[in-house]
Amino acid sequence: MTQLPASPAVADESIGVNTSTEPRFADIVEARMSRRALLGGAAAAALLAGPGRVLAQVPAVSVGVYSSLTFTEVAPGPKPDHAVAPGYSAQVCVRWGDKVMSGAPAFDVTRQSATAQGAQWGYNNDFLAYMPLPLGSTNSEHGLLWANHEYTELHMMFPGLDPKTMVERATPEMIDIELAAHGGSIVEIRKSGTSWQVVEGSRYARRITAGATNMRISGPAALHARLKTSIDPTGSQVIGMLNSCGGGVTPWGTVLSAEENFNGYFAGDIGKTPEERNYRRYGFNPRPRYAFSRFHDRFNVEKEPNEANRFGWIVEIDPYDPNSTPVKRTALGRYKHEAATVWINPNGTLTVYSGDDERNEYVYKFITSGRYNPNDRAANRNLLDDGTLYVAQFSDDGLVKWLPLVFGQGPLTAANGFESQADVLIETRRAADLLRATPMDRPEDIEANPVSGRTYVL
Repeated sequence: MTQLPASPAVADESIGVNTSTEPRFADIVEARMSRRALLGGAAAAALLAGPGRVLAQVPAVSVGVYSSLTFTEVAPGPKPDHAVAPGYSAQVCVRWGDKVMSGAPAFDVTRQSATAQGAQWGYNNDFLAYMPLPLGSTNSEHGLLWANHEYTELHMMFPGLDPKTMVERATPEMIDIELAAHGGSIVEIRKSGTSWQVVEGSRYARRITAGATNMRISGPAALHARLKTSIDPTGSQVIGMLNSCGGGVTPWGTVLSAEENFNGYFAGDIGKTPEERNYRRYGFNPRPRYAFSRFHDRFNVEKEPNEANRFGWIVEIDPYDPNSTPVKRTALGRYKHEAATVWINPNGTLTVYSGDDERNEYVYKFITSGRYNPNDRAANRNLLDDGTLYVAQFSDDGLVKWLPLVFGQGPLTAANGFESQADVLIETRRAADLLRATPMDRPEDIEANPVSGRTYVL
């Protein structure tokens, strides 16, 4: 997660605020604690139980906390460089501007270009994934490193820019460099002795950018009219991904990259589009943090009212195939994704957990209809296109109810503006509102304990 600092251009920060009147998770926990105290209990129990079903662990109230971790605590106070415990080491493996693709020039902050940045390591790393080589091995000393490049900071990339005026002073060249700095990078890395090196000239090396990488749109929202634009009248393709924050790894060795604060890239008056209700719920503002719309019409909602519907998804990337096309998996819903944690269920189906990382937003899970085949990687290729998306509703008795976001069920009907499952997924937040999901305090990482099966929301 990275919460972007407010731009001085943003005029109305109330846009997109969740107005749900449902009890907040903090209130539910407080009620749970109070109930147990009345019953003489000293701790709040886990808010779920069973493999793949626990959603949040409430910290126990007890005297003395013991840990199995044995390393020495890092001393408090400022550090000149990396802060690691005694006996551990840290190194810089790859930095913004370092060569990713063969032929990339040496980085020079005074001579940047979009072409160069498109072959160099991108800006602001978030989710990292280590993928062993060869595929299917457990090699811990030779593999692929994936990094999300979540966002850019124009005034830190280009010397002399004032953050208060950088949007107005941005040039077309700067914006194209920003687009190239977004996305993700894949490099091959190998451990030699006690240090890691990037393998130059690797056939796996790849840059995925917001300005040049073509992606396929799949799942129920693909080909829908609300995803069609003048550039892509089919609603089946999109250029790049934006604000890729958390992520995950699938059992068949692909990366899931989660698009988060996509709203901040689009300008224009949403009131002049048919998507006003949709975009307002996601926090669109007529004066965004980025200047992309000044030079690229697709980021202006008045000129391309559907382009923004093509962002806010989970993107699947195959790091082992540099020629593969990344895929936006719309069945997993559209919101400000944080994490995409994959769990294999006992029956072979998969659960993908993800949080909507904004105050008072929700926790989701997606369960595949099909089953994972560990012996046939190709058979899992479209496993994430078919299944059911759920949103969590907690109660103070320690239980959670998973509410399916399925068109035609409950309030998700034409009476509330949904004409298909595609509409439900494009407007996942509003659908979850109508189902009375529990507002959370910015749910970020979601991890499952492989021993107990309990799943924790952080």
